[in-house]
Amino acid sequence: MTVDESGPEPVAVKLRGTPEHPFSQGELCPKVNRFLDRVYSPDRLTHPLRRVGPKGSGEFERISWDDALTEIGTRLRGIIDEHGGEALLPYSDAGNQSLLSMFGAGGRFFHHLGATQLVRALCGVTVGAGASMTNGSGASLEATEMVHSNLIVLWGTNTRLTNRHLWPTIEQARKRGARLVVIDPIRTLTADAIDESSGDRFIQPLPGTDIAMMLAMMHVIIRDDLTDAEWVADHTTGFDELRDAVADWTPARAAEVCGLDAEEIETLAADVATTPGTALRTLIGPEHHENGAMFFRTLACLPALTGAWRHRGGGYSRSVGYWTEDQIDMQALARPDLMPMLDDGTRAPRTVNMSRLGAVLTGIDVAEEAPIRAMIVWNCNPLVTVPNAELIRTGLERDDLFTVVHEQFMTDTARYADIVLPATTQIEADDIVFPWGHLWVAYNHAAVPPVGESCSNTELFRRLSTALGLTEPSLFDDDETLMRDALPTIDIDELRGERWLRAPYPEDGRPFGDPSGATPFPTPSGRVEFASDQLEALGQPRVPTFVAPTEGPSGDPDLAARFPFQLLTPKQHTRFLNSGYANLPKHGPAEGAPFVELCPDDAAAFGLADGDVARVANDRSSLEVAVRVSQRLRPGVAAIPFGWWGAHHLDGRVANSLTSDTLTDWGGGVAYSDTLVSIERTT
Repeated sequence: MTVDESGPEPVAVKLRGTPEHPFSQGELCPKVNRFLDRVYSPDRLTHPLRRVGPKGSGEFERISWDDALTEIGTRLRGIIDEHGGEALLPYSDAGNQSLLSMFGAGGRFFHHLGATQLVRALCGVTVGAGASMTNGSGASLEATEMVHSNLIVLWGTNTRLTNRHLWPTIEQARKRGARLVVIDPIRTLTADAIDESSGDRFIQPLPGTDIAMMLAMMHVIIRDDLTDAEWVADHTTGFDELRDAVADWTPARAAEVCGLDAEEIETLAADVATTPGTALRTLIGPEHHENGAMFFRTLACLPALTGAWRHRGGGYSRSVGYWTEDQIDMQALARPDLMPMLDDGTRAPRTVNMSRLGAVLTGIDVAEEAPIRAMIVWNCNPLVTVPNAELIRTGLERDDLFTVVHEQFMTDTARYADIVLPATTQIEADDIVFPWGHLWVAYNHAAVPPVGESCSNTELFRRLSTALGLTEPSLFDDDETLMRDALPTIDIDELRGERWLRAPYPEDGRPFGDPSGATPFPTPSGRVEFASDQLEALGQPRVPTFVAPTEGPSGDPDLAARFPFQLLTPKQHTRFLNSGYANLPKHGPAEGAPFVELCPDDAAAFGLADGDVARVANDRSSLEVAVRVSQRLRPGVAAIPFGWWGAHHLDGRVANSLTSDTLTDWGGGVAYSDTLVSIERTT
């Protein structure tokens, strides 16, 4: 970071990657390359605002911080006094993806008030919940270990786009002779990189059917005696139950479900079983189905069945959050002990799932006599990022809902706020960044002071604590204290000086022990569990099982008849992956505009051509978007890219106006990708 300190305030003038960083090696993704455009955007919110027009109109007046805090304090205190703390809902996610911004003082503040608690499981949590039912934890192969892999299966992850810093590792493995298999319902940028002459393959199953393919693969591996019998005997339990469960899942049966050739499944199963050092790499995309947790539970069975954990570069790989976030003491950071005691001597405020925000605000998921009456939003833009967005909009329009939004820009959600407060960006506050793609925890130094009157998330809650007249000392801890409380095993001074430190990971590259597999798995049995008593206790199948999503072609037949297309909402733009960048001129506009993508056969069948405007609809909402015809999708599948704001769409709605807010089988995730729609040309 280059900073000009010649003026009255330091100004950042240049931002580049650090070549010395052991993972990124100086490369920044396109959105971050222009991060200073975000910091100094003329549209940046730099002072508090009060709404003066109807909710959603975007009509605000400037006010002082004192006036804003006085009004917030008065309104919140009145709501709590009359309706109790549970009438207050905190709502946040990962807008500034760092420790204090995401988890800092907010937990203490809301626990102390006895507020409703938010289950933050929009992305990622279901992945670990699924895998832990097989392996006992969310631990997996660290991604750069794939340099040692001989076969890399990228399953439901568009690595070249969404995990681009990992791609050089994969290319190194390919130079050593590793083959690549890409499995995805969309022919992505990553799929375009396969080289069939070198034995690479692209497999394109129908959305939400991957588990059927995995079951058939296990059928083949067991049928053809390709298991690592010694490893299975020594380190797993429930093999006989698994064998019985997959006995009927022939490749022919799975091929019919997945829309594949049976030979594709046969070949993949044999390759996975017979190639030492096979890595099965996935990320969060596949969790966004009703059977999302079962996807990861089932995928985690494959490397155990084949003994892949024996080999360096072998196993199952996902986010490294298990290894990095294991250093965080969330109890010390959030202080749930601050919750007020209930009459029965317990501390148990209600919880709501963040993916069900529309249902929460409209009274579907909360008791009619105890609605949410105030909401504080920070670090996210739920009206764009959360499913069933039009139901959320209905909730935000309530006259009796007091809403405060802490933001950097006037987002779709902020337009419905009563008070908008200006927030800092990543370079305006000290913080610690816990990565999901590598092992290096970094200290984030503030490069410039807060722009305008903006403040950090932690400072916001210190100010709100004062505004409500709270006196609990820990609510006013400074950022240094919060860091030290949260990271008791990390030397903060060393981290600050070194800039980054590597999280602990087994030196031999094998996440589950030495070559003999002697280290027990952290399951109740100490083994990989092909059959799980824990799942049975949850009312789920003991063994891997395929259940077709309700909102899919093999689910509810009435829905499938009315809405014949499966809608996906992928992250696919080079210049912005997340909604937080779509509004910036060299990000969103540079990508064009929203569209619905169809294959040529479907476009012809519905009388659609490139550039036509189509109405995409279901029972939740409708959306008018331009048509793009491509070879990337299969018949019956449509895609509208995620991340565009309402202002970018013809009718002010967004992709998530259509998506399902049905929760996953377990883990608390949400089935975005189990969404059925109809598509017709508008007149």
